[in-house]
Amino acid sequence: MPSPSDVQVITPGLLRNWELPVPTGGKESRGTVLVVGGSRFTPGAVLLAGVAALRAGAGVLQLTAAESTAATLSVQVPEALVIGLPETRTGAVAADGDGQLGELIGHADVVALGPGLKGIDETRELLRLVLDAAGPRTPLVLDAYALGALSHEPELLVGSGRPVVLTPNVTEAGHLLGRDPGDDLDAEAAELAVRYEAVVSLHGHLATPDGRRWREESGDAGLGTSGSGDVLAGLLAGLLSRGAEPAQAACWAAFAHAVSGQRLIPRHGRIGFLARELLDEIPRTLATV
Repeated sequence: MPSPSDVQVITPGLLRNWELPVPTGGKESRGTVLVVGGSRFTPGAVLLAGVAALRAGAGVLQLTAAESTAATLSVQVPEALVIGLPETRTGAVAADGDGQLGELIGHADVVALGPGLKGIDETRELLRLVLDAAGPRTPLVLDAYALGALSHEPELLVGSGRPVVLTPNVTEAGHLLGRDPGDDLDAEAAELAVRYEAVVSLHGHLATPDGRRWREESGDAGLGTSGSGDVLAGLLAGLLSRGAEPAQAACWAAFAHAVSGQRLIPRHGRIGFLARELLDEIPRTLATV
């Protein structure tokens, strides 16, 4: 693995020397992923993240969504347990601290918070619930609105020792930094990793709090499509659930996400494929590294 301050390009050779765990036994050995998200208007984000987690190897999938959409989502993803959560008048998902959600968080092997969430105040409550209910060594993936919530309370992760991966886009990185990011995204990812004591995956630039850095260079313009970030967050959660450590999961996920997009270019062109079409490419991409 690279030493601190080096930036190493993620290649198949690098990944082959950093093999993913291959669990044996039943689905429990591949872990339970809980995706917390899904406002009334964006339940599809939870679907994309959840299916990506399964495609990456998770054994059990649990999804949350606004109560008004939960039944439909459960039909769309029959492999998952789907939990409807209270929703506000505007359709945001509200924390359900006294209900089933806290118990599910406590028993999950990985929690991904953010896909499809709306409402910064509601998301802050959900973030606090996740941090309170999850085990101290339960890996967390924070995406989308969860990153905005974290930017309002940056001290939440500091000193916790939690295994956390942050997946900001450039706009979300600006919220976390408190300023517009510069052109050197390697440096910005490294600053975020130190500030939040988490692994950071920023637009193909990855960093850890101890100074290790990687860059994924095969991503193309087509990944800049609605729902693509949800797929990446779920991919990460699935790899974590099967036993990968956070930096390893982040590197493998960034590569699999980018190369799955490359595989779609001959059929759909550079910018014509959809995020949901990435899902079927993930297992083949992982298997052919």
